[in-house]
Amino acid sequence: MSAGAVRVRLSVNGESHEIEVEPRTLLVHALRDSIGLTGTNVGCDTSSCGACTILVDGRSAKSCTMLAVQAEGSEIVTIEGLAATSDGDGLHPMQEAFHECHGLQCGYCTPGMILASVSLVDEYPDLDDKKVREGLEGNLCRCTGYHNIVRAVLTAAGKEA
Repeated sequence: MSAGAVRVRLSVNGESHEIEVEPRTLLVHALRDSIGLTGTNVGCDTSSCGACTILVDGRSAKSCTMLAVQAEGSEIVTIEGLAATSDGDGLHPMQEAFHECHGLQCGYCTPGMILASVSLVDEYPDLDDKKVREGLEGNLCRCTGYHNIVRAVLTAAGKEA
């Protein structure tokens, strides 16, 4: 182990990982650089955009505001592992809804937007257009204008928009 590094055990997408990181390493960088899961994007580095959103113990979290050492003992799901959490084969229902409702354009925000949306639907069963927009305020998209994203979230929640 290199001087100053700490060993962290992470459960990511159902797999155990033991990595060495500097104590101040952000979780987003540990996921991308140490584990090789590059679907989690680095956008603003200030927690403003939400491109780095993942699920930590089933709830959305911005991985640019969390240290890797803080995630020890938690179950992490990234966009690469989301489909595996679904009951069937193929895409998770939220991924399918984003595809069907054209809730993406360039795709940079999409992984974080999808994971934040999964958490939103799980936490709030009575969603409507306004609540989805408020719930996703921490995730920015520069391409779509949000209409199709909101439609996708409501579709996945079974509340056709």
